[in-house]
Amino acid sequence: MKVFWREYRAGQKLILDTGTEELEVGAFRRTPRGYDAFAKTLGYEPGRAQKGFQTSVDAKAFVESFEPWDLYIGSADIEFDHDVHELLGDPT
Repeated sequence: MKVFWREYRAGQKLILDTGTEELEVGAFRRTPRGYDAFAKTLGYEPGRAQKGFQTSVDAKAFVESFEPWDLYIGSADIEFDHDVHELLGDPT
């Protein structure tokens, strides 16, 4: 299993590749006021989303700090690919 960032229309999505499917576990997007970021959760946790980051690096660090892939795989071994993958066919 691996986790990586993928380009999308307004920013980047954090993807968990389980080998059989790809799951979005977080993202950040550019806005006129900076960057908004969120890490997926199974319930209501408003602290996992934040607006107004000054850089994409800060937004990425915020998302990664929650290790949101653990919601899907628990403590399984994971490879973190630091290369940003290109946008796929559907730009949503």
